[in-house]
Amino acid sequence: MTIPRNFFVFLIILCSSSFYCQKKIIHTNSITSRISIDGKLNEEAWESADAASNFVMYQPDNGKAISENKKTEVKVIYDNDAIYISAVMNDPQPDKIKKEITNRDSFGVSDYFSVFINGFNDGQQDFRFYVTAAGVQLDCIATEDYKDFSWDAIWDSKAVITDTGWIVEMKIPYAAIRFTNSAKQIWGINFLRNIERDVQVYSWNLIDAKIGAELTQNGLLEGIENVKTPARLFFIPYASFYNQKDDNQSDNTFKGGLDIKYGINDAFTLDAILVPDFGQTKFDNAILNLEPFEQKLDENRPFFTEGTELFSKGNLFYSRRIGGFPSAEPILKKNEEITDYPSTVDLLNAVKISGRTKKGLGIGFLNAITEKTYATIRDTITSITRKETIEPLANYNIIVLDQRFNQNSSVTFINTNTIRNGGFRDANVFGLLFDLNTKKNSYSLNGDFKYSSINAYEDYNGYKTALNFEKTSGKIRYGISGKYISENYDINDLGLIYYTNYQAAYANISYRILNPTTVFNTFKITQEANLEIQNTTGKIQDDYLKNTIGASSLKNTYYEFSMQYTPQETYDFYEPRVYGRYVRVPKRLSSYFGFEWNKNHAFTIDATVPFVKYDEENRQTYGVYINPKYRFSNQFSLEYALEYTNKKNDRGRVGYDNNGIVFAERNREILSNILTGKFAMTNRMALNLDVRYYWSYADNHEFFTLQDDGSLTPNSSYNLNKNRNFNSWNLDLSYSWWFAPGSQMIILYRNYALEETDQVEKSISNNFSSVFNSNVTNIISISMRYYIDYNVIKNKF
Repeated sequence: MTIPRNFFVFLIILCSSSFYCQKKIIHTNSITSRISIDGKLNEEAWESADAASNFVMYQPDNGKAISENKKTEVKVIYDNDAIYISAVMNDPQPDKIKKEITNRDSFGVSDYFSVFINGFNDGQQDFRFYVTAAGVQLDCIATEDYKDFSWDAIWDSKAVITDTGWIVEMKIPYAAIRFTNSAKQIWGINFLRNIERDVQVYSWNLIDAKIGAELTQNGLLEGIENVKTPARLFFIPYASFYNQKDDNQSDNTFKGGLDIKYGINDAFTLDAILVPDFGQTKFDNAILNLEPFEQKLDENRPFFTEGTELFSKGNLFYSRRIGGFPSAEPILKKNEEITDYPSTVDLLNAVKISGRTKKGLGIGFLNAITEKTYATIRDTITSITRKETIEPLANYNIIVLDQRFNQNSSVTFINTNTIRNGGFRDANVFGLLFDLNTKKNSYSLNGDFKYSSINAYEDYNGYKTALNFEKTSGKIRYGISGKYISENYDINDLGLIYYTNYQAAYANISYRILNPTTVFNTFKITQEANLEIQNTTGKIQDDYLKNTIGASSLKNTYYEFSMQYTPQETYDFYEPRVYGRYVRVPKRLSSYFGFEWNKNHAFTIDATVPFVKYDEENRQTYGVYINPKYRFSNQFSLEYALEYTNKKNDRGRVGYDNNGIVFAERNREILSNILTGKFAMTNRMALNLDVRYYWSYADNHEFFTLQDDGSLTPNSSYNLNKNRNFNSWNLDLSYSWWFAPGSQMIILYRNYALEETDQVEKSISNNFSSVFNSNVTNIISISMRYYIDYNVIKNKF
């Protein structure tokens, strides 16, 4: 087979093409005098500093110069401890500046100023710091695909509203960012200003919307010389008290522990947690799960959300596996029953090391150890109890090597490993990834190869590979991709995957406007096509054509409409829950319409109405999502979200009898209510309310037997009650106070209950009353975390 010469030419261009782009440059000066972070800018050092000005619009009218009456000037100075940034932002109507007070890392409805810092100037990763007009701090680590706002640095800032606009003053210690140890520093830098009431964002160095990448479009900061980074060693001791009470028991618990953050060198940081306490993390949203797959849960534990960008490469890491549901079921003898089965496994300790060298090599290492866990089993005749291991002592490891080059391309190796003590299942998975982009970020070629090896009762191996090509710039963009997943590919010991044993082809093309028109601020239309074929049988398991139109009006109300059509019958290989079996799914038409009002109004609302119609008599799914929000003041707001789904004549597996696998035709309703409230006393102190009530039922009215060809035939002999009625209630009311940099106290009242029966109750009020008649658990907890900087201690002594 002869490979065309043009193919090699294309690869050379893709990997190494370059272009000339004029970047703005700001120079900074070294200072010896003290800077007070008060927003007054009355120190002499600010007078002689160079100013960055001439901002241009990023969104929506990309490239338009900022008006003179909104002139913005930014200055940067530095000393041996930190860099200092001031921003003077003119506004002809300072009384109309939006300044909602929110919790840390929440924008709310506020103007904001931000600085993007890349100490390696490699176009790969920014440290971003934001200050709103209300003085709220936000910070994140940003890559092209992900912004990690769970990352929190320790820095100082002040925002002041003036007669001519507003001012921000910031102090960012070197310990909060990463840069090379060169004598002369050249950093990538950009500044952003958001004017919320106009829904406009301006940047200092132009971020060209035609280019599908932000990070390569920073300007340059020059002039920092001969600074030495201080030792980055931080201790965060914490103590917690919990009082828990339900209908059966009451107990008090004291917990204490320590988090350690240590800067190994200029590039790498070690994070460790000893005796972890996650008792105040957000509750999981329990649901009635009738699907063949486990429910995917959000990660709310800070250690597993903060600074984990490297570990998310290749989607091989699902952190809820660590300390999650036990991996084994106990073997019961005759006349035995389980009296205690823990729903989670305790985490003993965890450590992660991550960072990136000045040559672009990112290295990540994560290790966690979970405790041996037992189920309690009782003999119903003798009442003798015994314990059986349902999760052994387990060790979880991840290693990542990510080499970046040409500012926007990378090659990655990742390995995940799970070792369980004793004769339990072990697993090892590795992946090789590549992402190649032209210098202009106009085209992208990326792909992967992943291999899993499972050591269980029967050892087995599997693999997955994919290749994607995309045009990533301009008004018209498109992409094509293909992937193959083998039957035994399994990453579920430390990752999460639902579907395997198929091959797929996907294509899309989209058109968008890059600047507002006389009708729209933004407009985008996308056409997609997808085909998935099961490897063993050659049958189609998914097939669709999809059109989506999204647009925002000149008054910044956003509308979106989508329609997806599956033109032929497909085959579901998972709902039967028996290897080699499948059920036919009729062709179908899905659509939704949604809108969101301009969020700058005191009252705003967004809503979505989905609908699915199957080519089967009276089988359809419809619903509504409504999310009104009201901002009573800059301090107080309430938000309510109602989601309702009705699945009429839904079909799913319910059991097994002498004739084989039994399916049911059933009606299902799902109702979710969420109320969120916030009252901020200051930008460091707030009351927060989170309430969720969820109800769902499944009412089976006809049974079928699954045939070998995937069809369903009536089964009149099956008479077991497989109905389900599920209620779940959660309430969190918390007071949080950031009493010192990095230090926080939280007082939390938590109240929750769960009820599940096989008796369907279709009255909402009866269900709501019923859940409170079940065993309601009440928890009051107080947690204190205190941030200790080694440098502060060293200077004092």
